[in-house]
Amino acid sequence: MIIVVQRVSHASVQAEGREVARIGRGLLLLVGIAQGDSEAQAAALAARVAKMRVFPDAEGRLSLRLGEVGGDALAVSQFTLLGDFSKGNRPSFHRAEPPASARGLVDAFVRALEGELGRAVPTGVFGADMRVALENDGPVTFVLEA
Repeated sequence: MIIVVQRVSHASVQAEGREVARIGRGLLLLVGIAQGDSEAQAAALAARVAKMRVFPDAEGRLSLRLGEVGGDALAVSQFTLLGDFSKGNRPSFHRAEPPASARGLVDAFVRALEGELGRAVPTGVFGADMRVALENDGPVTFVLEA
């Protein structure tokens, strides 16, 4: 499982020509599910995201968590994070979990994160062609893997 975590001033997702999710200050989470990933990994990464200290305190140090700044999280599935270019210029997605089971693991990650944060986590539309707009704050971006 790979999650690209971006601290944002705001972010939104459009699918099928309409906005499906929007957040203000918080974290945009691009979630890629690899073959063999588990619900336990999803829960562990959700806990890690909730505990990440990536927001500045009064001195400008990254020491505050999402919940401490009243921020939101937006989760967007993105299988292309598993793209492999080792055999040429065209990506192979052989490491990505098939859509039927990947959807369940993305859902498990979102449910676990909602439990950690104590509030709803908006999402994109699994498997849809989406437009993700964001303003990266910092820029601050991290990659988590499990």
